[in-house]
Amino acid sequence: MEEDYPVEGVSLMGILANATPAFHRPMHWRMKHRDQRALRDADWKYLRVDGHDYLFDIVRDPRERANLAGLEPQRLQAMCEDWEAWNATMPAIPEEAAVLPGYTAKDMPQR
Repeated sequence: MEEDYPVEGVSLMGILANATPAFHRPMHWRMKHRDQRALRDADWKYLRVDGHDYLFDIVRDPRERANLAGLEPQRLQAMCEDWEAWNATMPAIPEEAAVLPGYTAKDMPQR
């Protein structure tokens, strides 16, 4: 691990012990696979996959079926800018980083 990029984390013990958990910190993440990026902030989730933007109200739509990007363009823009600012503080994903998307048909158990 590079010294310029300390491990970021928060203990989840308080959330696990509380019957009504609250987590008020924005969470950013990214994946090389399909050039994915995401930001969870309060009730909202911003997601980009293969250059397509999605915006979900995850309290009203926990299954993430209704893309509100067209109805909430200002929120989408703000969350995208927040993600870009966070990403600028992170090391680049190495070009040689492997993409392991998970199971393929050959990995599935035979019936």
